[in-house]
Parts: sequence; structure tokens; C-alpha cells
Amino acid sequence: MRVLVTNDDGIDSPGLAALTRVALEAGHDVVVAAPSHEFSGASASLLGAQEDGRLVVEERTPPGLDGEVRSYAVGAAPGLIAFVAAYGAFGPKPHLVLSGINRGPNTGHAVLHSGTVGACLTASTHDIPGLAVSLTGHAPSHFESAAAYAAPVLAWLVETGEHDRVLNLNVPDLPLDQVKGLRPAHLARVGAVQAQVQHEDAGYLTLTYADVELDEDPDSDAALVARGWATISQLRAPVADAHVTLPELGPLA
Repeated sequence: MRVLVTNDDGIDSPGLAALTRVALEAGHDVVVAAPSHEFSGASASLLGAQEDGRLVVEERTPPGLDGEVRSYAVGAAPGLIAFVAAYGAFGPKPHLVLSGINRGPNTGHAVLHSGTVGACLTASTHDIPGLAVSLTGHAPSHFESAAAYAAPVLAWLVETGEHDRVLNLNVPDLPLDQVKGLRPAHLARVGAVQAQVQHEDAGYLTLTYADVELDEDPDSDAALVARGWATISQLRAPVADAHVTLPELGPLA
């Protein structure tokens, strides 16, 4: 199976190599295409740097991979990388997209803003399933724990064969023997952080970010991860909500 590995932390992030090895050890044909610099918070945007109308792409080996796979640093957000990959930018269209391992959680409604998740959601609109993997914590270090849980989830995703399935995996930043296991979870009502806005003179706003308190729902992804569980959630790309009656008008003139 052809697998594209990307992220939003940039090609030099240690999580990228860890996730790439998961795909390699599973026997997949892997290509890496990741942003040349950090694109956190890019969601599924199609932002990209161009020179003379051309997307900037450079062959570059991520730290920790030693040239094991074809690797590209792309001047683009992960959503755009997944988008162009679907049209053969980095070889044949991938069968699956892996994104991560992200530094920090992607839980709750904050997945809306995540470049890690955005790459997978973009891929799913081209009938490519995806797995987004995140390691919680401000400066996480236990990438081997996230990789260990990503391996069986990847195997399950391949086995199910659903072309538009997107899975969101969050793993606590703990040694593997301290992670309690894997639990399915729904999204928390809030994300990992909240912001306070202060208005200033001369057209400026000051934003202050802070961690949110734990979600009151004990079965949400954010609450379970905080208690030491890895969590898995299934996401969908935006679809129209057909369960509401909307107004209908004739000509207004």
C-alpha cells in the first residue's frame, strides 16, 4: 500500500520520523512530504509558497530517517500537500495518509484548526483514508509511545478499507508502560486551549492563550487522555446537514 506521511510541525520534527517508521515496519511503500517549516494551526488550508507560479519542493531527509524513504520538504501547509499528493505530486496517488506525530494534543473542537487533522480530512475528500496522530503535552518526548499505538490503529484502518475514514489518535506523553490503553472517545466540547481577547488602541488586539480546565464529560477525548488513556475518534470532512428545514424564497424583485 502506498502511504504518504506528512505533518504540520515541519520536516525536522522528530514525530515525523517516528510515524514514518510505523508505516515502514508495516511493510508499506512510503513517501514523506512535509512542510519545510511549521504550519501548526493551518487546518485544511491550501496555503503554499510559490516561485514563478510553481510550488516550492526540495528533496530533504528528515532527521532520524537516514535516507530510508523518498522525502520532500514542501513550502506548503499539510492540507495542500495532501491535496497535490492526490494528483500525483509525489508519485502515484497514495492509498492512505498518515499525519503527525504532532507535538501537543488535537482533542475536542480544536481539531477544526489542526493542520495535522486537516491533511487527513483533505485526503478523505479524494477517497484517501487518513490517520492523524498526536502526542499530548507542551513539549512531548515519548514519541515511541505514540508510535506504538499508531501501529495497531494503522493496521485496523487498512483492514477496514473505508476510503473516506479519518481517525484521530491522541496519546498521553508517558512511557509506554504507563499508558492505560486505547479507548474510543467523542470530541470534547472545547479544545486544548482557550483565548482571551483585549482591545487596544491603533487597531490592535491582544490574545492571551491558556489551558482549559478538564472537560466535565469523563468520556471525552480530552478527559480520557488527561487520565492516561490513548483515545481514538472518527472524524468526517464537512458535509451538509440535511436534518434541518431551511427557508426557501422565490425571486425578490
